[in-house]
Amino acid sequence: MSRNEDRLGLNTSVDTDDSMAAPAAATATGGFSWSVPTEFVDLPSEGKFYPPGHPVHNQENLEIRYMTAKEEDILTSRSLLKKGVALDRMLQNIMVDKTVDVNDLLIGDKNALLVAARRTGYGPEYETSVTCPSCGTTQEYSFDITDPPVNNYIQEASEYQILFTDSGNLQLSLPMTGVTLECRLLRGKDEIAIHKETERKSKKKMESSVTTDSFRSYIVSVNGDRNPFAIESFIQAMPARDARHLRQMYSRVIPNIDLTQHFECSNCDHEADMEVPLGVDFFWPK
Repeated sequence: MSRNEDRLGLNTSVDTDDSMAAPAAATATGGFSWSVPTEFVDLPSEGKFYPPGHPVHNQENLEIRYMTAKEEDILTSRSLLKKGVALDRMLQNIMVDKTVDVNDLLIGDKNALLVAARRTGYGPEYETSVTCPSCGTTQEYSFDITDPPVNNYIQEASEYQILFTDSGNLQLSLPMTGVTLECRLLRGKDEIAIHKETERKSKKKMESSVTTDSFRSYIVSVNGDRNPFAIESFIQAMPARDARHLRQMYSRVIPNIDLTQHFECSNCDHEADMEVPLGVDFFWPK
């Protein structure tokens, strides 16, 4: 999850017929049969932004299995961790509908599934190290990830006069240049591509360009012009004020879960709303 930007809605509604694991029963061969519980996770997008023919088109939720020891093996696989695909492999493994490719999901929908998977595997309490923004003290803090709400992306879009097109893209105007941009909603595979490009540049000791790489990933037209050269030219010349506006608006109007929670420092009593920091211990708890 990239910096928690893509925050989606999770509803942990449970199908009572499938959500409780059946007790182990002896089989005719002397082994045991165990029914792994499942649960339906509500998608922040409600399936609205997928084209017809996509397995998640107009699907409001997806069913996942609870994590098992097999998924823990995946999460601790050295080869998968080295390749950076352990989380994706784990999530794909627990999908009930195997026609769904987790990396072809909107980032927010994918994040909702990841949070639900973590909760089913290790419980709703997420304890991690947090640095107080006031006194700088690092401390262990417990967050509750039981039921993160969906962000108000529709209300935000209306407030800032951002439109959703028939193709599921968003359209907005920039305050300084007045340029109208059409942007698509990123999917898991886009996030992976941006990360790989960042790693490639880092290995070659090239200058980082995460912001412009992100813009290249989701801007599809500039004033209606879809020519890649025109888009690249505008990205390179975009004023900083417009770039900041674009980043802020984009993060506000993509369907996501809101992982903002209340934090109170045990050292200085500072209180603030804080985005839950999804660190390395999110799926690898102590």
